[in-house]
Amino acid sequence: MGSLRTRYRTTIVDILDRLLDQNSTELDQARDTIAAALAADRMIYVAGSGHSHLIAEEVFYRAGGIAAAQAILDPDLMLHLGAERSTLLERESGRAEQVLARYPVAPGDVVIVVSNSGRNAYPIELALAAKAKGATTIALTSLAHARETTPRHMSGKRLFEVTDIVIDNGGVYGDASLPIPGRDIAMGPTSTIIGVFLINALLADAVADLAARGQTVDVYRSANMQGAEGEAEAMIAKWRPRVPGL
Repeated sequence: MGSLRTRYRTTIVDILDRLLDQNSTELDQARDTIAAALAADRMIYVAGSGHSHLIAEEVFYRAGGIAAAQAILDPDLMLHLGAERSTLLERESGRAEQVLARYPVAPGDVVIVVSNSGRNAYPIELALAAKAKGATTIALTSLAHARETTPRHMSGKRLFEVTDIVIDNGGVYGDASLPIPGRDIAMGPTSTIIGVFLINALLADAVADLAARGQTVDVYRSANMQGAEGEAEAMIAKWRPRVPGL
């Protein structure tokens, strides 16, 4: 069994190395776009449905994360209210604009839409609605998966075809990367692990770039560090008027 763990680790590392090498142009473009938004005191929004909402939550009120980050979440599209129900709802047209209306997305903001397949109506419509509000849109998706599918949106397009910047998560079609010996199934999905790495790396890169230019970005420390409670409370008080859910 240990060999399969090792193979999974090797798969993840190989994907990361390949993405950092081959997608450097797109990653630099995303970093620069995020840095420009933060320098202009704008917001970084991250949206996802199903398991992709985990990556949106990763940036929100996160130790070691920026304060100017907002997760766009719809409970109906998360798993705790019914997993199959959320799968069906993300295919329906008309929901994304209603969800986005709860958040003050404006010109100069960045909206990162996470969807491994990039084929369902919700992420596509969310990206289109964000662009209509003047935000720059970034897709975090699997190009290998998306290109093997037909879109479920009336535009006939997939997520990577409607956003300003596309970040490939490097995953295989179907996401599961580990064939199970003796069975016709695979396990070991990669999209969440890779997505969390990419989103945190992009944000840290952007903050470091601004720091080198003498610009400071608010970053959370863990509220569970000894003596850090007061700093965390002050940061929340500062950002609560702009960040729903704090």
